[in-house]
Amino acid sequence: MNKIGLVIDEGADLPKEIIEKYQIEVVPLKMDWPDIEGLPGKNTFQKMREAETRGIKSFGKTSQPSPKDFVDVFHRQFGKFEELICITITSKHSGTYNSACQAKNFLEPEKQKKVFVLDSLNGSAGQGLIVLRAIDLIAQGDKNAEEIFKDLEGFRSKITLRGILKDPKWLEASGRISSAVANLIRKMEKIGFRPMLGIKNGVIKAVGIKIKAKDIPTALLNEFKEKTKKLLSEGKKIRVAITHGDNLEMAQRLKEMIKNEFNEVEIAFISLIDNVLGVLVGPDALVLAWCEI
Repeated sequence: MNKIGLVIDEGADLPKEIIEKYQIEVVPLKMDWPDIEGLPGKNTFQKMREAETRGIKSFGKTSQPSPKDFVDVFHRQFGKFEELICITITSKHSGTYNSACQAKNFLEPEKQKKVFVLDSLNGSAGQGLIVLRAIDLIAQGDKNAEEIFKDLEGFRSKITLRGILKDPKWLEASGRISSAVANLIRKMEKIGFRPMLGIKNGVIKAVGIKIKAKDIPTALLNEFKEKTKKLLSEGKKIRVAITHGDNLEMAQRLKEMIKNEFNEVEIAFISLIDNVLGVLVGPDALVLAWCEI
């Protein structure tokens, strides 16, 4: 039996190959949007585009997994691992962390001591980078689950996430950002500025504006260069992850731009933003997250 296993939710946006390679169990998040269920499209973003074309005005609603969802997954992982680390999407925008904590309390006392639930205070590519940190620490083999959990608690603050949306209306409708912030984003875009969203202390916020950026990948590249200049000048290694709202071409372009300028940067993965998070950020959103390794 392996020593330490991982449980995550879909919000981490990890590619399937990473999930399978490291035997990670993924707890699905929940979405309720009956109006788009029968629409054509391979993913939620394509269905959202079709909904806009047809004039459908409704928005998707999301909810956290139940404690039972986590209990079932914990039991499956205990069939393969001695201890578990569970990493959830930020508790500031979802009740997923609370569900996981409740699920831990439903386990037998001996198993409760072997489950460590971490609020990532992040999401999407940022949450994914925390999971990769956990994978690295487990592979080293010299720490138990509690020691890794404590490392991850400190590591959370080292993640930087930036995202640009094509339209903020999805976040606004969900209540994740205020109408004032959404209107500010729209006004800025009209005059050629590109407002950026980020996550600070687990909360999605407007964090800056990029000017003289011809497109979204360029704006994110400029932000990355500005924020990592000191680290790179000191010879530090940086790991990045990119997620997108069904616009792989745009994500690949950002990847190539980073690779062409920074040989020392590791691009961990590119993946589609999870369907449930997708109803919040909308089609053609692009997210870049990074951390020192």
